[in-house]
Amino acid sequence: MDVDPLTIDRLIDLALAEDVGTGDVTTNGIVPAGRLTEAYLLAKAEGVIAGLDVAARVFCRLDSETRLSARVSDGDLVLPGTVLATISGLARAVLSGERVALNFLQRMSGIATAARQAVRTATSVNPKVLVVDTRKTIPGLRALDKYAVRCGGAANHRFGLYDAALIKDNHIALAGGIGAAVRAVRRIASPFIKVEVEVQTMAQVDEALAAGVDVIMLDNMGIEDMRRAVARIGGRALVEASGGITLDNLAQIVATGVDLVSMGSLTHSVKAMDISLEIGEPPAAPAR
Repeated sequence: MDVDPLTIDRLIDLALAEDVGTGDVTTNGIVPAGRLTEAYLLAKAEGVIAGLDVAARVFCRLDSETRLSARVSDGDLVLPGTVLATISGLARAVLSGERVALNFLQRMSGIATAARQAVRTATSVNPKVLVVDTRKTIPGLRALDKYAVRCGGAANHRFGLYDAALIKDNHIALAGGIGAAVRAVRRIASPFIKVEVEVQTMAQVDEALAAGVDVIMLDNMGIEDMRRAVARIGGRALVEASGGITLDNLAQIVATGVDLVSMGSLTHSVKAMDISLEIGEPPAAPAR
């Protein structure tokens, strides 16, 4: 996976410190120190998988000899009953790492699943439209959340405040207008930084065009206003729709002609995918 391993291990260590603390009282009391075991990860719902490498690293942080052998890959769509991976190693490491591994894997797979659903809905209307995420991620987990979005086939918006300029309503209020805000940003930003501005009215669309921005975000606009705005912009800037976008209204919004649709729901309120860890031999693959 294309996330810095040191970042992943730092997150895993924080999660293990929180969950295992000074030791797993239950497991250490029941399981002898040297006992080996076999286990497997089982999908209990249909969804897109993301985070298998993270799960593997959880067990390895507890015992470097523990091995996770994946049977599917990140980005794969699986059915209920699919064995995602088998795990072999010290039973203490498997049981003590179970919840942390599943927490990462279930959340990331839930994000990937939501992203896949959104992309399918959007591209059924316009194959060229991009579905993108936002910065509404769990603090500390942004790299993993955004990786999971990519596994689902959607794209990433800016990673943080440093890799693109997005002028929002509060910036505009403090600067005294869109033109002033854009000029102020361009005085300090690299010429390679894209400048995007959030607008809510047609008058602001005109201001943004006059300022020569790269991307215009239509924030919480109605469908008819979006159509008017796209026509007014006429290809002079990329157009992004944002605010209150769900699977229910996504197709309508894409049909207005926007280039990008940003959905905070991909990460801020995602439903974790149901995945379990079971001790023993894995069952046969489900019928297709």
